[in-house]
Amino acid sequence: MGCGVGGVLEPRPPTHFVVVAIDFGTTYSGYAFSFTRDPDSVHMMKKWEGGDPGVQNQKTPTIVLLTPEGVFHSLGFTARDTYHDLDPSDAKRWLYFDKFKMVLHDDQSLNRDTLLEAANGKKVPALQIFSHALRYFRDHALRELTDQAGVPVLEEDVRWVITVPAIWSHPAKQFMRTAAYQAGMGSSSRPEQLLIALEPEAAAIYCRRLRRHQLLPERPQELRTPRYSLGRDSVCSDTETSPIPAIPELDRDTVYGVVDCGGGTVDITVHQMTDRTTGHLKELHKATGGPHGSIGVDAEFERFLETIFGTDFLATFRQQRPAAYVDLMIAFESRKRNASPYRSTPLNIALPFSFIDLYRKYKGKDVEWAIKKQQHLGVRWSSQGMLRVEQETMRQLFLPTLSSITQAIESVLSAPEVGQLQYMFLVGGFAESELLQKHIRDAFGHRVNVIIPQGMGLAILRGAVQFGLDPGVVTVRRSRLTYGVGVLNRYQKGVHPAEKRVVAAGAEWCADVLDRFVVVDESVAVGDVVVRSYTPATPAQSTVILHLYATQRHDAKFVTEDGVERVGTLHLDLGSAPRRHHHAPEGGGRGSPRREITVNMKFGDTEVKASAVDHLTGQCVKANIDFLTL
Repeated sequence: MGCGVGGVLEPRPPTHFVVVAIDFGTTYSGYAFSFTRDPDSVHMMKKWEGGDPGVQNQKTPTIVLLTPEGVFHSLGFTARDTYHDLDPSDAKRWLYFDKFKMVLHDDQSLNRDTLLEAANGKKVPALQIFSHALRYFRDHALRELTDQAGVPVLEEDVRWVITVPAIWSHPAKQFMRTAAYQAGMGSSSRPEQLLIALEPEAAAIYCRRLRRHQLLPERPQELRTPRYSLGRDSVCSDTETSPIPAIPELDRDTVYGVVDCGGGTVDITVHQMTDRTTGHLKELHKATGGPHGSIGVDAEFERFLETIFGTDFLATFRQQRPAAYVDLMIAFESRKRNASPYRSTPLNIALPFSFIDLYRKYKGKDVEWAIKKQQHLGVRWSSQGMLRVEQETMRQLFLPTLSSITQAIESVLSAPEVGQLQYMFLVGGFAESELLQKHIRDAFGHRVNVIIPQGMGLAILRGAVQFGLDPGVVTVRRSRLTYGVGVLNRYQKGVHPAEKRVVAAGAEWCADVLDRFVVVDESVAVGDVVVRSYTPATPAQSTVILHLYATQRHDAKFVTEDGVERVGTLHLDLGSAPRRHHHAPEGGGRGSPRREITVNMKFGDTEVKASAVDHLTGQCVKANIDFLTL
């Protein structure tokens, strides 16, 4: 046995007989599972409490509701509907959280004490909300698995997989792992029981096995009604459609990209099939993207409302009627999904009664008056109490987000390493949008074969299960950043800056040198190990702390340069000092054995891992990387 991550001995024999993957989305979440004895059968969870009557939902809204006392009440449709039914005066006291996942992307100073703001303005530790949500999915999954298996399924029987955007920072990934531990999914002593999967990578794993009948047609030939919903992640129709594009079975050396368009972020990856039999993949371009998800369209709609009704009124409405504000955005969500380049009929958005009533009290005029003043924007007021939005106006709300997605894809397609790109798969919940589908096909269809799978929003979930069954399926990844530590090197006159010269222990040293472990965009195999040796200042030293730095630059030489940031800390817990030989002098003199710690770092997995050995004792040293405490 060797030293494992965090000082845990490995390898351990696997104890799980089922894999559960949780797609924790910005707007919707769900899970799927597969028993290891039957890895080809992936079961999607469909039994969500609440939701629209008669509609099959394979995901539930990522909404958490706490009581006024801060106690977890519900998640998903139940949380949404409970909050909707509250009296306005009560709603102000309850803690309603939605779209909170984005804080892990947006907060550059993310730590264990980061706070989330509820709809009523009150703040709660983010770790608590994420843990509540994950614990809900854990308990839900264990109950469902027990029903399926016919015998009690315990937490240790499961390998858990949680999906995260590939563009997330290491602090965000560690935050998610910490929340999962608190929710009872694995633990720091059993880290191998929980895997962090990258969303577009999971989709790439799923897409490598797609067949022609699993693809969407290039465009509908007529209005796509009637429709049925599978939550956020599949909107299907039974109308006549145009021919489905041909796609051969992906073969060895096939290069294909995945554009994962979700609620909060858009992730883009490029992989090459290295072995058709095993399905192993090699990443050719570092994961890229940005906060270009569907909530960007929501933000444009909010600005649109501010233009019509006034910024001051919208702020007052949001503050005084938080539940009604949520209802308004839910109404817009359903209309947003129906926006289409193939329709011309206006979209009706119901304004809550409290919105109409408060506007009359606040402005002394009816909402109809405000809407008539802005008719040139493509809006009208219907006699049924609806805000009627023209399809072209709705398309304008999409444009800023679509433009950002186009730029992100263009930056990948123009990279020399993806010159042989043959297919580009469009997946994720936002990829259901016909506006987005047409935009991407129009922009890139002449350069690459754009492929849209059926049930594109479930591609990540299905692929994440496959990743949990075979974590080594992606054999090579590209480092998103340059990582290293700050060290002292022997000073070389004429090579090192004079201001970096320091004298210690009778020798000249150069301070602040960046010892690079891995360079941005470098190909790193899953099993690759970066080895470094460190000597404690004294033999009796019990802890070594090394500061980790990261940069988007490949040529950085010093940790003090622009663009180089401290991102974490590597802690080596050496324990008590080794027993000194009785002939060895005090203070680590000439007769003392030299104490050397070898650190092994792995950058080829979805998370950075470290292990260490004390050569003097031959014992494993507890190595812990902390990205949440600087």
